[in-house]
Amino acid sequence: MRRPLLWIPLLVFLGLLAMVAAGLWKPADRTVRSALVGQRLPGFALPPLLPGRAGTTTAGFAGGPRLLNVFASWCLPCIAEAPQLLRLKDMGVAVDAIAVRDTAPAVADFLRRHGDPYQRIGDDKGGQVQLLLGSSGVPETFVIDASGVILHQHIGDIRAEDVAVLAAMAGVRP
Repeated sequence: MRRPLLWIPLLVFLGLLAMVAAGLWKPADRTVRSALVGQRLPGFALPPLLPGRAGTTTAGFAGGPRLLNVFASWCLPCIAEAPQLLRLKDMGVAVDAIAVRDTAPAVADFLRRHGDPYQRIGDDKGGQVQLLLGSSGVPETFVIDASGVILHQHIGDIRAEDVAVLAAMAGVRP
């Protein structure tokens, strides 16, 4: 009677091992997507983060398609995407930004070191507008059409292979 009981710990261990292996083989998609894709940009008005620059407001998205980049100077993937944002700017894509939980000196240093693709940079000290947009982290980029509708949410850093797609979505030929 005792012999079958000896196998129980091994069977439990093998069952747990199988569950872990299954999770590693096909992990769950835990990406948080904005429910606002396909809807109008919510109303917000962020003050400028840097002197001599405009802040970011909903009204600024009228008149033409634009990108809205949610970033932070302390974000390593934001550094990685900086060259791609500069490419998009050079192609004629208008890029605005929301700096999340950041400071003016840190953002000024970030732009000096990595380039400045932004027309406007809004200061989202507490991350309220980031949450309003349904953005769960940095970097994230939204494509906003001429009527203020969110067409697309790009989660994570923009890579070289994403530039042509985002430019086309923003109405610019790559």
